Parts: sequence; C-alpha cells; structure tokens
Amino acid sequence: MEFNDKQAIYLQIVEYIYDRILTNEWQEEERIPSVRDLAVELQVNPNTVMRAYELLQTMEIIVNKRGIGNFLSINAKSVIISNRRNHFIENELPVIFRNMNLLGVSIKDLSDYYTLYNRGNNNKQ
Repeated sequence: MEFNDKQAIYLQIVEYIYDRILTNEWQEEERIPSVRDLAVELQVNPNTVMRAYELLQTMEIIVNKRGIGNFLSINAKSVIISNRRNHFIENELPVIFRNMNLLGVSIKDLSDYYTLYNRGNNNKQ
C-alpha cells in the first residue's frame, strides 16, 4: 500500500480496511488480521494499526474478542456504506454540483454519462 502525505496513515489504513470489507474480501463476523500481521503486510508501525483498529472499534465496525482476536461486526458493511455515503453527500457532491454549474453540465448529461459508466463496468464483471 502506498501512503499519501495528505491524510494520517491510520486513517488511510481505515480506508484500506473499508475497501476490503466493501469488496467482500473480508466478511462480516469473520476474524481479521492481527495488529502485528497487518502492520507487517502494510509495512507500518503496529501502533499505527492499533490506532486504526481502535477507531474502527469506536465506530462499531470491528469487535475485539479478548484472547481470540478482532472480528468484523455483523453490520460492518452497512455502517461503512452509511459513513461513506454521508461523506460523499456532504463533501464531494457540492464540489461536483459547483463544477457542473461552471461547466454547463446538466443533470441529464450526468445521467447519460452515469449510464455509460455502468454499462462499461458491467461488461468488465
């Protein structure tokens, strides 16, 4: 994983974990890598992974079963989708709408491009 300087590494690790869950690489109620194993995999300090795991526990995405390890919660995926959706609507959508206004892109144009995008992605599956 390549990290960028614009965001704290532990938050980038949280996003990495989100992606594993949303792509069904990691399943709800399944054990996830230990702090040490994930730190080795991502080549980061274990304390950084621990900080990411603590945040995920606070958000109720992972649960620590003492002596056994960390597991995804039963509703991890829905919590992540809700969080990302809210972030998109509150932070990214206003920028998109502003640019659409400046560039004269209509909702119909956007709908047409979205349809084309979905067709292209459905062919790849």
